[in-house]
Amino acid sequence: MQEPDDAYIIKSNPIALRCKAMPAMQIFFKCNGEWVHQNEHVSEESMDESTGLKVREVFINVTRQQVEDFHGPEDYWCQCVAWSHLGTSKSRKASVRIAYLRKNFEQDPQGKEVPIEGMIVLHCRPPEGVPAAEVEWLKNEEPIDSNQDENIDTRADHNLIIRQARLSDSGNYTCVAANIVAKRRSMSATVVVYVNGGWSSWTEWSNCNVRCGRGWQKRSRTCTNPAPLNGGAFCEGMSVQKITCTSLCPVDGSWEVWSEWSVCSPECEHLRIRECTAPPPRNGGKFCEGFSQESENCTEGLCIQDIENASDIALYSGLGAAVIAVAVLVVGITLYRRSQSEYGVDVIDSSALTGGFQTFNFKTVRQGNSLLLNSSMQPDLTVSRTYSGPICLQDPMDKELMTESSLFNPLSDIKVKVQSSFMVSLGVTERAEYHGKAHSGTFPHGNNRGFTTIHARNKTTYIQNLSSLSTRSELRTTGIFGHLGGRLVMPNTGVSLLIPHGAIPEESSWEIYLTISQGESSLQPEGTEVLLGPEVTCGPPDVTVATPFALTIPHCAEVNSEHWNIHLKKRTQQGKWEEVMSMEEETTSCYCLLDPYACHILLDSFGTYALAGEPISDCAVKQLKVAVFGCMSCNSLDYNLRVYCMDNTPCAFQEVVSGERHQGGQLLEEPKLLHFKGNTFSLQISVLDIPPFLWRIKPFTACQEVPFSRVWCSNQQPLHCAFSLERYTPATTQLSCKICVRQVKGHEQILQIQTSILENERETITLFAREDSNFPTQTGPKAFKIPYSIRQRICATFDTPNAKGKDWQMLAQKNSINRNLSYFATQSSPSAVILDLWEARHQHDGDLDSLACALEEIGRTHSKISNITETQIEETDFSYSRQNGL
Repeated sequence: MQEPDDAYIIKSNPIALRCKAMPAMQIFFKCNGEWVHQNEHVSEESMDESTGLKVREVFINVTRQQVEDFHGPEDYWCQCVAWSHLGTSKSRKASVRIAYLRKNFEQDPQGKEVPIEGMIVLHCRPPEGVPAAEVEWLKNEEPIDSNQDENIDTRADHNLIIRQARLSDSGNYTCVAANIVAKRRSMSATVVVYVNGGWSSWTEWSNCNVRCGRGWQKRSRTCTNPAPLNGGAFCEGMSVQKITCTSLCPVDGSWEVWSEWSVCSPECEHLRIRECTAPPPRNGGKFCEGFSQESENCTEGLCIQDIENASDIALYSGLGAAVIAVAVLVVGITLYRRSQSEYGVDVIDSSALTGGFQTFNFKTVRQGNSLLLNSSMQPDLTVSRTYSGPICLQDPMDKELMTESSLFNPLSDIKVKVQSSFMVSLGVTERAEYHGKAHSGTFPHGNNRGFTTIHARNKTTYIQNLSSLSTRSELRTTGIFGHLGGRLVMPNTGVSLLIPHGAIPEESSWEIYLTISQGESSLQPEGTEVLLGPEVTCGPPDVTVATPFALTIPHCAEVNSEHWNIHLKKRTQQGKWEEVMSMEEETTSCYCLLDPYACHILLDSFGTYALAGEPISDCAVKQLKVAVFGCMSCNSLDYNLRVYCMDNTPCAFQEVVSGERHQGGQLLEEPKLLHFKGNTFSLQISVLDIPPFLWRIKPFTACQEVPFSRVWCSNQQPLHCAFSLERYTPATTQLSCKICVRQVKGHEQILQIQTSILENERETITLFAREDSNFPTQTGPKAFKIPYSIRQRICATFDTPNAKGKDWQMLAQKNSINRNLSYFATQSSPSAVILDLWEARHQHDGDLDSLACALEEIGRTHSKISNITETQIEETDFSYSRQNGL
């Protein structure tokens, strides 16, 4: 009916163990395997009213001396044994321990000074005690309730974490440990939250301090935005600025001398005038006083007016002026008609383009003109057309490149005008200009394919520089994973998924998949945002992992927080995209570590993720990979070069290579990296140094230009430009030239092409040499670089706080993890999550020596991991560790 309970002896007071049974003839206690003497038992009997059976209750006293004198392999214990006519029954074992609580804390909290919105971590390790002490925190002698303040967390191993420090968080913090014996207080730690001062906006410039002449004016600002508090730094710089000023003095106007008198008028008067210009009034000065003209009688009163003669003079003067105006008009019209007939209809401005490229204009001329393209051509003199610019097709695989013959075909009902014969500037004209005049003029070279046919076919752009590859839906890989975890890799894409040990429940196995969407992403960036990497999906989405997994996504941004604001986005079940976090954001929901070429993300849930970047300045750089492909074999005199500009991610390059393989192309030169700035300047691609007597490039394709927006906002679509070359003779089998890719006012790359157009003579260039090509799925210990036994020792060492700060925070710092530490503080094992992030970053190099050096610097280990002997490592880990250089 009642079994003895576990008990603690407090100071020297004995404790009583009780036992009750029904029906029972006898009850005795047995302690540590020996029967307790009958004299030490106190027994009571009673009758159960409902059953009429006898109830026996027995208790014994256990003293402190008895417990101290016992030296067994386990705690002092007792159990009771009851007998009746039905048999024997034993109770549970009740342990008896001496309760105590040491006086000194193993680690007292240390005072700190932190900036506002910084993170505060106060460590506390209570004194040793039995039972283990419970810990609570006091602020200024008032208890702290973390349930009422989401900014405060007291759950992580007795530590106090304040995620974002506020001014109100300044104060004295005390760690209080208590159990059934006593209550202990730690040393108080003073936390000061300071605010560095910030300048207010400048005031308006004051008026000049002098009304006339040279003076000064000033403006000021105050260190109040915010004002420095609690010892925060005062603003740096000047609070007052002065500049010189000049106030113009007012100048009053003054009259010039009178002019000569005019001739005598029919009214017998003459005039004279003067102007207020000696000097004229300036800067608000007064105007001259008095009259500006005078008149007086010029015949001294002897005036005879002949009204009839005056009228005749005015009439003849008007007729003469009209005759002169008509003559001038006739001469002007004659000269204009002559100039029009001499120079034709189309006069086109041929000003030079930037970068030294010239615009060439082809114009029909009269018969006999030395500029005729073909002396046998008889042009229609009623038609004038202008041709210029290179031709770059939308898809050179299934559309025939334009040749010279197709440029001068009959062009009815349209007029084509392209900006440059040496360069297509798609930023200005991405399609031909169409005009509605009907002409019947013709040109030779008998190919009847004209621009009108193309214009009628869905009005697609024919003259176009770059085009997108035909895309497939997605790349996909799957693997079966269990409690030991593993790694899932998408070969040659830079995308991988790390499932840590223990993330999947024991005796369970999940089929986990990883996919990359190819073609145009469903994420449409907002504003100035651009997509920096592939759209990656991991799943299944309806499962939950026990510890965070690591997803690695490559990106093409040149990482710099001053130039980029990079976000992690996730697609919802409704297909919309929402922002998960910014790279500079402090959050405990997930963690993003941005490396130069990839982003490693710690997540708790599967789904579809992508990286988007918002350029903060014109110095933001996207890294582009430039690659040149050619045909595998060439059976005609024509040969095509295809230059690709793509985001510098392995998956974008793999998509180009896959498309070229399907179309019979081969890489001609090692790809190169181009730093493309967000300065709105376009990209120019040109072919240089073609052997003049062996090859020639077809007209209008020597240099091509891509507008900035097409390159910058490519949305992961690889872009390419085609160049058409022609051999003079079939005996020419070698091609040597240069491909120049440059951003106007930016970076430039030169690709040297030296290849044979015969497939059996061409050197093969290795496309991929990544070690993940043949091992997309790795499970169990072989998937990790750090053996499991060593990993456990690291976690056991660094998860425990240390008075000198040599704990998981130092481990994070030595592994270049210096921000958003509150994420790790909320994990059950911060060191394990940090090592998972290390595994994701070093999946290809497995640089264990660098990790060993980091541990040595912290001072927690005195020998490299690589020198651990066989006896220190479990046998299951040793064979694998030898393979990895440990």
